[in-house]
Amino acid sequence: MGTLWSELGPIAESVADRPRVYVDANVPAGVVAFMRETLRWDVLCVMEQPDLRRARDTEHYRLARQLRRTLVTMDRDYLDDRKFPPALGSGVLVIAAPDERGLTALLARIDAHLFATDVLPLDRRKLHAHSDWSSADYEAGKIPPMMERDE
Repeated sequence: MGTLWSELGPIAESVADRPRVYVDANVPAGVVAFMRETLRWDVLCVMEQPDLRRARDTEHYRLARQLRRTLVTMDRDYLDDRKFPPALGSGVLVIAAPDERGLTALLARIDAHLFATDVLPLDRRKLHAHSDWSSADYEAGKIPPMMERDE
């Protein structure tokens, strides 16, 4: 018997044409609902899984990779490449905004720019996006680019 992903991954990829995300415990419930209802993302939320609520960050990072989901969090600890090597992850999106309205607006912009054509756009990379993030700034190089993949 293989891993959970090796068994279920091909099935999930064949039916999932929308972004698959693993949402950390610190993301507000209203933002999780926005991801599901408005953005139509396939969301696995840690707070809805009793056995995952108290898991360590390293376990969340490992599970997100195993399940081939982008880890969405507000926890800047995931930006530590020594503890969370990009090559061992399926992508990390660290979001920051002053309130839920700002978070949802940020995620809508990220959805339009990154997730529109790829269900796993940050595979083996990380993006730290603040409320003033925009695709125009990203494309113009006004903000640091995402860490490149280790091929």
